[in-house]
Amino acid sequence: MESKFDFSDNPQDAPKKQGLTFKLGYLRQLFDISKDTDYAATLEAVRQDIPFRGATAWVLICSVFIACIGLNTDSTAVVIGAMLIAPLMGPVLGTGVGLAINDLDMIKSATQNFVVMVLLSAVTATVFFLFFPLQQESSELLARTQPDIRDVFIAFFGGAALAIARTKKGTIASVIFGVAIATALMPPLCTIGYGIAVGNVSYALGALYLFFINATFIAFASFVVVKLLRFPMIHYADSKRRRFVVRVVSFFAVLVMIPAGVTFINALGENAFRKQANAYLDTHVSTLPYGDYLVSSAAIQYNRKSESQLLINPLGLVQIDSTTMRVLEQELSAYDKLKDAKLIIFSKD
Repeated sequence: MESKFDFSDNPQDAPKKQGLTFKLGYLRQLFDISKDTDYAATLEAVRQDIPFRGATAWVLICSVFIACIGLNTDSTAVVIGAMLIAPLMGPVLGTGVGLAINDLDMIKSATQNFVVMVLLSAVTATVFFLFFPLQQESSELLARTQPDIRDVFIAFFGGAALAIARTKKGTIASVIFGVAIATALMPPLCTIGYGIAVGNVSYALGALYLFFINATFIAFASFVVVKLLRFPMIHYADSKRRRFVVRVVSFFAVLVMIPAGVTFINALGENAFRKQANAYLDTHVSTLPYGDYLVSSAAIQYNRKSESQLLINPLGLVQIDSTTMRVLEQELSAYDKLKDAKLIIFSKD
């Protein structure tokens, strides 16, 4: 019987080749998810999760109220609880799967229910905040108004995990709950309602943008997973229409990602500025009388479009003379991110 391996060149290499073959086979077995895929059950489950009516609509309304209360009280635990019970993933996942298998009926149903989901959530949140207004913006709320490229990555990998869990025989429920928390679809919808209720358009638009980032890339990730698993496609005579829909969705995904990338670059710039500003304060300001207090009370104001500022207010504890002020101003030039910033030291008066 012929050997599976060719050892004619150097018989001593046989153990190495066997070991390499074993490792490659093990890795394929480790990462292969196609054997666990239940195609028919997955598509049926996705279709059943798309509609928003009856009990699902009321569960959504209740979860919106819970999330709004969490934002109102700045309670992370309450917001997480709302995300766990909110039935938001159905239409989003249905859009991605429908595009992947060329099911135009699924795409249409998912899109319609997605619009209903957004409107119902936004209206419910608006009603809540009209009657129970926030006294001040909470950290949980502000975190939903300035999305960046990191939110794109969270949504994409969360959507991939969700799609993989959905396609597995015996759905991994813990993964679905984890994705609901990580991608955080519910809080942005509530923040949209808050922005509308208080008349803050920038809050509402920022939260709406974050929500669409999450929804778009969850759908895109599910599209990629279903394509890689080679789900059977539905064939239509009108193939041009399908290609047009796919192109429009792809263009929209890229369009959503560009502003998020710009925001991320701005965040990197602000982080670098603040890092050097803190180093400057620790090195130069901390040596002054009451230096520890001056450093702890200093304000760092970053502005990408105009002049950034470092504000120091001695509050009458110490008088900083003009010579020291000039030295401190000159020291700014040693930091490349601070050389164009303005140092403002409030006088004793």
